Amino acid sequence: MLSLVTTLALLIAPPAVYPPPAPAASDTAGTTWQLDVTHSELLFRVRHLVSRVTGTFTDWDGTITGDPADWSRGAVTVRIRTKSITTNHQRRDTHLRSDDFFATDSFPEMTFVSTGVSFTGDSVTLNGNLSIRGRTRPVVLTGSYLGMTPGREGRDRIGFEVGTKINRLDYGLTWNRAAEGGGVVLGDEVTISITVAAVKVVPGATAPAAPPPPPPSN
Repeated sequence: MLSLVTTLALLIAPPAVYPPPAPAASDTAGTTWQLDVTHSELLFRVRHLVSRVTGTFTDWDGTITGDPADWSRGAVTVRIRTKSITTNHQRRDTHLRSDDFFATDSFPEMTFVSTGVSFTGDSVTLNGNLSIRGRTRPVVLTGSYLGMTPGREGRDRIGFEVGTKINRLDYGLTWNRAAEGGGVVLGDEVTISITVAAVKVVPGATAPAAPPPPPPSN
């Protein structure tokens, strides 16, 4: 009798309700794109007397994480080796590496880490923290998404161009000198312009050939 009652109870009991399975994580939401620095450019410009000096860094790298269909969840990290600074003037570059400016022996890297990104069409606003000489300040870069092109073995390529202006005094780059005709030699505002190409990281794909080493400096 007990067996019969148990069987009847199982037959009339309502079916168990299980929660629906969680949706699968998007493969593209966490896609990593490696900066292709041989096809990218990082420039800064600052006033010098009545003209402007432009410089760059030759040793830097970074990653972009995100989905081209929705960059609002994207993230950017960039690392720059400060000793690689060049303004095409050896004496000036040596001064820029000294404690008067970047103090490259004590602070070998400067970094940018994004905190948010927003898009309107192809226009992009990138918020983040810029760290120079151990000081970190928030910055906002604005610019454009240049699009995506397919690559061999799935190594698609994307492009951005962004820029911002910072005050070098905020990062401890305070050196200056009085100019003979009045005023000072250097301006405080620095204009930064970045054009980036990045390649999708595909496990197992053939890595692109490394760029040739730069020619020896004279």
